[in-house]
Amino acid sequence: MASPELAASDGSYGFHLRSLSAASRDSAAASDPASDPNILESVRRVCEMCKEAKGASDEMVARAFPVMSKLFQRCAAAPTQSVASSGVLLLTILQFFLDFGEAVLHDADGSLRTFFRSCLSREFADPIVAERTLEFLIANKTKILIFFPTLIPQFFPLLLKLIASNGERLERKFSEVLPLMMSAGSFLPLFLSLMDLPLLVVALEKVERSSGTLIGSSIATIQKSAAPEMLLALMDEAYTGSAIEDASGNAGSDDSGPLDLADPMFLDLLKDENDGIAAKHWTSPTISSTLQAAVNSPQSDRLKQSLKMAPHFLTLYFATALWDVNDSLLCALIPVVMSRYAAMFPDKVYSFEVRKRLSDFILTAFQRSPDIIALLKKPITDKLGEAHDNPAKTELALHLCWAIGEHGAGGKNCKDVARELFENLELLLYENLATSRLGLSQDTGFDPMGASSRKSSQARLLCFVVTAIAKLATFHNELLPRARVSLAKVARSRTSDRRVWQRACDYLGLMNEPAICLSVLGPSTAQGNGPGIVNWSEGGTKMVAHIPFYLLAVQKGTPIHDFSFDDLLPTV
Repeated sequence: MASPELAASDGSYGFHLRSLSAASRDSAAASDPASDPNILESVRRVCEMCKEAKGASDEMVARAFPVMSKLFQRCAAAPTQSVASSGVLLLTILQFFLDFGEAVLHDADGSLRTFFRSCLSREFADPIVAERTLEFLIANKTKILIFFPTLIPQFFPLLLKLIASNGERLERKFSEVLPLMMSAGSFLPLFLSLMDLPLLVVALEKVERSSGTLIGSSIATIQKSAAPEMLLALMDEAYTGSAIEDASGNAGSDDSGPLDLADPMFLDLLKDENDGIAAKHWTSPTISSTLQAAVNSPQSDRLKQSLKMAPHFLTLYFATALWDVNDSLLCALIPVVMSRYAAMFPDKVYSFEVRKRLSDFILTAFQRSPDIIALLKKPITDKLGEAHDNPAKTELALHLCWAIGEHGAGGKNCKDVARELFENLELLLYENLATSRLGLSQDTGFDPMGASSRKSSQARLLCFVVTAIAKLATFHNELLPRARVSLAKVARSRTSDRRVWQRACDYLGLMNEPAICLSVLGPSTAQGNGPGIVNWSEGGTKMVAHIPFYLLAVQKGTPIHDFSFDDLLPTV
């Protein structure tokens, strides 16, 4: 080590540089550089002095770079049994590479990936390393987006393990990094991983119970990527409605037993790098038994925090998607969102919060690009057919019915799609009229409150189906005769719910006044202008008088006048 006299005469830069050089040569320090706190301080001081120097900056960087590079490699290659954390030291050296890499023609891409693979994969649960990593990514996000755009999307599963282990105290900083994780190759897998954040916590805690602390050894293994096959299967599901096969086998898992690292379900959850579309593990017996054990035992603090954070992260994900993503990726995402509407961690509050965000995203995406409805005709009709499987799927079908009617099944140019969706709505309506008890299980006598709830849910869904039929026929006039027949059957039915019956009668009355019907039931966009067509967006400045509101059930009984709108509107 340099003497104090030499340090004083040669300047602190030379002193710190020689200290680092000596440390990299010393056999004891070289095997575990992070064990000496003076090394970290010397690295910081060299970085600061290189920034503060003006004319001699390039020369100082050129002298420091070989020492920094050698120290980085020694630190990254430190044995996994090392007690000292190397994360903060490696991040400090990485900052030097990013700040001065151009001066020495150094591409920091390899060093960044080395940090993620050799250090963060072992120390993601360390609260200090986790926080410094997020701060490093936030401070350098502009450079990372420009020069290393694939870095964070590649390692987003590792960053999710970081937030799953450290909880709410890093939520704000993680939220700043989350948009950086989105790219064309990570867009779909990231959504699935955010949905499975509570399940990731359960898997990490299972590892912890089985193998001890999460800090110090990597728990993920590198496997052959199935990304191309899964991507093709997902796109096929999006556009044709076919299901992705579950290749998980019949492996089982007992939460009290040791973790089977060969289990593909856990490997998919605990992986460090994005290798494509995540496995469809919700149908796996392994995950089912693990979830059952998690539900039957008290929730840990980390699990409770993940259940609160995941909806917030999904809100940010969807906002970024709607702002930045093109319609092709939205077409691929929406079927995945619909498939996960009824498959999520079984916590009531969490399920409610997440489903609200999923439905809001679907409706907003359709509002932004109504033609997506026509492209996704097959998965939409499949979900309408599953409307009575469980309450979650009923709620999803309800939202889809509203979107179909509101946007005219995709627009004026989608007449064939509109006819097919109309037929599916008719089928759903006629099934209910034929049975009058659709969705009620055979054990309703033992569950009267459940039967009452299901009957109310059925009536609510039918109200939306009837509305969608009326709105779709108003948008595509060639469907009006069939719509009148459908609504008339509801109006004549003696077993229909009062609310459904009243709505069908109201719509039949409106259809006798085409201009008013177009104003009330027509789409919110692309309305024509003409006599009697009301532009509701101008309702604050204009008034429409003498409309027979009894048709809308505001006033009961017969109209108070004896003329119709045909007397008022000019005939062509």
